[in-house]
Amino acid sequence: MPERTLQDDDQAKQLPLLVLIVLFPFAIIGRRAIGILAHTGEVFYLLVDATQWLWRGIFGKKYRLGTNAIVSQICRIGVQSIFIVALVSGSVGLILALQLSPPLDDFGQRDKIANIITVAVLRELGPLIGAIVLTGFAGASIAAEIGTMVVSEEIEALEASALNPIRFLVMPRLLAASVSMTALGVISSFCAIIAALAISVSMLGIPYQTYVDNMLTQAKLVDFLTGVVKGGIFGTLIGIIACANGLKVTGGAAGVGRATTYTVVECIVAIVVADLVFTAIFFALGMF
Repeated sequence: MPERTLQDDDQAKQLPLLVLIVLFPFAIIGRRAIGILAHTGEVFYLLVDATQWLWRGIFGKKYRLGTNAIVSQICRIGVQSIFIVALVSGSVGLILALQLSPPLDDFGQRDKIANIITVAVLRELGPLIGAIVLTGFAGASIAAEIGTMVVSEEIEALEASALNPIRFLVMPRLLAASVSMTALGVISSFCAIIAALAISVSMLGIPYQTYVDNMLTQAKLVDFLTGVVKGGIFGTLIGIIACANGLKVTGGAAGVGRATTYTVVECIVAIVVADLVFTAIFFALGMF
């Protein structure tokens, strides 16, 4: 047999290092992908569990729905968000009207501002703006609240008292976020359209009746219903992601901070991706 030389030994030692360097990026990507899939599974399982408790509360005779808790969460999540949602949406409506005026003037179609803004706001911007605002206003708050309860062992106290935390903590917040976001999406669209109407009539010289006629001619019921459906889905995503991140908090106050940050980032990403998916579905079905 040929004898191994020192050079052969050096090459054998270098080979695993080269393999490690080449495979390291793939290992990082794989670990991240597995982590995302695992977290998505946790969120989905929590959504199914909360939906089951909601079903039992509505149709079952053994469990109560907890109307007071749901109404309280709707007031905290939805009602208190109305002002900031209206402010942001109204500002976006003003910006859109002013930005669209110069390019439409080049074609002598300034009055078509109503057509563009109405469709864009009802289908996309209304629920999207409301969802992003609600994420920062209520989503982070839900995650921090539940995370603090985990750190202070209040969740364990509920379980020791035979009280299911999914039923008493997650389900009311999830339902409140979904209902609130559905209403906030409508309010957001209304405020943006009214703001665009006001600036168009007062500053851009578009006659009021012309603007209203163009708006009513362009807008369809399907545009409004599309925004309503998206609002409900966005609210569900915000509520369930916030609750899931709150329940998995570890590491004390630092863990609560991480959960709050992750909630805002994950909610915005989930909302945008869901918006893309639903827009593609509606486009494929010819609903535009």
